[in-house]
Amino acid sequence: MELNVVNVIVVMLVCAMSAFLSHMGMAVFHDGIRPVIPEYIEGRMHRTEMASIAFGLSVGFIASVGIGNALVTNLLNPWLLFLATDIIGIASPKKWLAPILGALWGLVCLTGIGGINAVLVGMPVDLIGAMGDVGTYVVTGFALFPIIAIIMQFGMKSGIITAVVVLLFRLAGPLFSPVSADAWTMMVGVITLVVFCVLKDSKNKEKEDADSLNIFSERISRIRKNLPFLMGMGALIALACNIHVFAGSDVSMFDLSTAYGMGDTAEASALVKTVATNEFMRGLSFIPLIATTAITTGVYGVAGFTFVYVAGYLCPNPILAAVLGAAIIFVEVMLLGFVGKFLGKFPSMRDASDNIRSAMNACVEFALIIGSTAACCTMGAATTAGAAGGFVIGACIYLINEITGRKIMRMAIGPVAAIATGILLNLTYLVGLTPLI
Repeated sequence: MELNVVNVIVVMLVCAMSAFLSHMGMAVFHDGIRPVIPEYIEGRMHRTEMASIAFGLSVGFIASVGIGNALVTNLLNPWLLFLATDIIGIASPKKWLAPILGALWGLVCLTGIGGINAVLVGMPVDLIGAMGDVGTYVVTGFALFPIIAIIMQFGMKSGIITAVVVLLFRLAGPLFSPVSADAWTMMVGVITLVVFCVLKDSKNKEKEDADSLNIFSERISRIRKNLPFLMGMGALIALACNIHVFAGSDVSMFDLSTAYGMGDTAEASALVKTVATNEFMRGLSFIPLIATTAITTGVYGVAGFTFVYVAGYLCPNPILAAVLGAAIIFVEVMLLGFVGKFLGKFPSMRDASDNIRSAMNACVEFALIIGSTAACCTMGAATTAGAAGGFVIGACIYLINEITGRKIMRMAIGPVAAIATGILLNLTYLVGLTPLI
């Protein structure tokens, strides 16, 4: 993540705009905050009360997932930027103050993460190099989420059948096509999940009244009135992704960090395309949640359905990325009513969204723990402590966190444990306990 004038300006604008949208009640990043905003807009809640709720819901994610992943990947992420600007915007007493404070937060994040990484690079035990292991299995682990979601919604038998089918395609698919094994895994799993949902709804004949969304027409109209601001946000996010300072999710950030480190090579380009595919699939799974909460609250997501991330990754230049990011938000908002009606006709697909998100989290958490353990072992192996020594340090940190009530969430404890292991090994090196091999 290069620190230059363009990057600084873009990040400051991204945070300024997101803080402004939050203050005005147009859009927030945290799904749990979105239903609270109408309470304030309609006079049933004070801004200070809403700000305390936003802080309580977000501060843990900022401190763990946001900062931890930014240090590991050297890329900014939504948990670090947008959860904080949710709080900043909501807490700001004046609408002109929100974007100023938001811009300052963006500046602090960009310069702070870069400065900390510069310090870590200079350590005798190679922490940054070993941290490349953390994201090794994220894409492969993420591809398994449909199997877990099917088990959660349709039972173990359906999940085992899906797992067998997915495994067969994962092994055989790359033999007769250029599609990767991970892509086959996720594609077949998602198709199977959709088939299960459609079959269930066809049997139950459970349909919602097509006119039910009329109740929410006022909320949809409010979102459309805010469309110019939302499009501006979409343009800025896509731009930030395109200039390689921002990654949209844990599904993409680790491989993007690897790809950007390869330079302008064919291998890097192929990896970015794989990342974009995974991000697109993740975006599809979030449509039910974002569409439903937007329709019922009149508050949109800062990144919309998150397809703006994909545009930013794939576009050949920043200008096109910004234009496409704005266009994607426009299309999303204009189709919002249609999406809501579609989900109403297939309630199993709507209900699957919670299972899909839980399954995604479980799969990525598992992959991060495995990758982080490998990073701990790599750092330990560079010293007289050995790989087992690195493993012991990382395992202690992870297990203490589990036993003491999981103070750091599982999504972040792996990378945090790996960073802590590297720092501890460097400290023990300095006092002569763990010389380099």
